This record gives sequence, C-alpha cells and structure tokens, in this order.
Amino acid sequence: MPKSQLFAALLLVAFASAASAQQPPAVRIRGTIEAVDGAMLSIKSRDGADMKVRTTDNVAVFGVAKTDLSEIKPGSYIGVTAMPEPDGTQKAIAVHIFPENQRGAAEGFRPWDLRANSTMTNATVAETVKGTDGQNITVKYKDGERKVVVPPATPVVTFVAGDKSELKPGAKIIIFGAVKKDDGTLEANRVNVGRDGITPPM
Repeated sequence: MPKSQLFAALLLVAFASAASAQQPPAVRIRGTIEAVDGAMLSIKSRDGADMKVRTTDNVAVFGVAKTDLSEIKPGSYIGVTAMPEPDGTQKAIAVHIFPENQRGAAEGFRPWDLRANSTMTNATVAETVKGTDGQNITVKYKDGERKVVVPPATPVVTFVAGDKSELKPGAKIIIFGAVKKDDGTLEANRVNVGRDGITPPM
C-alpha cells in the first residue's frame, strides 16, 4: 500500500477511535419520580440521590407489569437478572419477558448492578423444565448459552405499551440508558414504569 493511502487509512482509524471514545456513557437509573415539570423528571434514586432527567420529545414509555412464570416458553425472548452459583448456573432474582418487537434487544451476558456480582442475560429460551428448586431454563444467545434456575418466588414481569401520563409523582421507574449531555444534564428516550405500584425488579 502506498504511504499516502496507509496514512489516510491510519487517520480514518484514529478519527473513528476518537469518535467512539467521545460517546457519552449511558447511566442506569432506578428510583421514584418525585415531581414532573414539562419534560423534566425529578427522581429520587434508590440510593437516595436527587436526580433530574429530561425526557426527549419522542420518549417511549413502557409499563412493567407482573406476569406468570408459565408465560416463559421455548422461543420467548427474556432478560434474566441473576446471581452466579458455584456450579456455573445462574439463580434468577428477576425475569422480564420482552414483547416480540423487542426481540434481540441488548442480547448477551454481562455484569449487572442490581446487586454486587449480579448478572444480566438477554437471550432466547431454548428449553424450560420443572426442577426441584424451581424452573430450570436454558437460554441461548449469539455467543453462548446459560443454565438458569428460577425459584418459585422470583418476580416475573413483562413490558407493555405505556404513555407519558404514567410519568407522575410516586411512579417507580427504571431507565436503562440515560445519556449525559455536554452540559451535564441527563436525557432519556425511554422510561420503564412499574404498573400497579410494583417496583421494576430488574
């Protein structure tokens, strides 16, 4: 490759790296709405911090509603909040079922911040079998699979379409990815609200 082309290629890589490095980190917020002023939500976070989050004009609001373990079937796309067990399985703390139009959302296995050492697996259910300690579920994602035990008392929820009227004082919410803007404010294009007084368990 001629030096001029090599230089151009290296420059392109450098610019791409710089651009990706400048992407602001997403902020996960769990808490209770205390006040609403237009698009601005005042939130008391789960650790007691006062936060202000501006919602975008096209903010998507989803309800987090209780559902039954029996709704988890082979082919379901689910998110499992869990704790790792010594034998390599994941013991579920909470399970959320994605609607079909959100299949593939954030697919994979990763650390999570609900508790210390907790994990999140977004994946498709390959098999579900009744076990002695609860439901034994095998989930598969593009890079692998996990065995999950869902104890009987584990909260199971699903996402349902909501609207801005649910963003009101007292609502328990989780925002998976608020974006920190250049001026330090937080902005969210999706807010998930617990239905019927529940706290989103994930």
